[in-house]
Amino acid sequence: MTDPELKLIFSQAQIASKVKELAQDISRTYAGRNPVLLGILNGVFMFYSDLIRQLTIPVSVDFVRLASYGAGSQSSGRIELTKDVELEIKGRDVLIVEDIADSGLTLNYLVKHLSGFEPTSVRICALIDKSERREVPVDLHFVGFKLEAGFLVGYGLDYNEQYRYLPEIYHLTLT
Repeated sequence: MTDPELKLIFSQAQIASKVKELAQDISRTYAGRNPVLLGILNGVFMFYSDLIRQLTIPVSVDFVRLASYGAGSQSSGRIELTKDVELEIKGRDVLIVEDIADSGLTLNYLVKHLSGFEPTSVRICALIDKSERREVPVDLHFVGFKLEAGFLVGYGLDYNEQYRYLPEIYHLTLT
């Protein structure tokens, strides 16, 4: 195997503009309320942080951690919840914040899991909606970018825990 090839998909400026746009939409939608923003670790950390700093409304912050990829580039299909929500979400609006909606399995699992806590609402914000490997339908309420295909890294997205540090988003080709 030779070195991986990286092709720029979204620049820092494109990402920043899209994050600001998403934050404006979220701020309008939740005006006068204090939603819980629930980030899905690990990949979301850069997007989540940037998004929160652009919001103009008060929010509560929490994280969950789910695993379905392991060390590969495709979902294993088995979802494992390794860190659950810690804030009280009963009667609260919950906004799940995700870096990329891919197979839909993780988000579908999480929405069902959270419904057991009786929140007022559960919506999803995804920086990237990538439909190539969508296995189950998922209702995305706030979407930054839509892509059909490709394995993406950078801006928190990883391949085998590598490339998260890149400030842009790249398509990764393993040769």
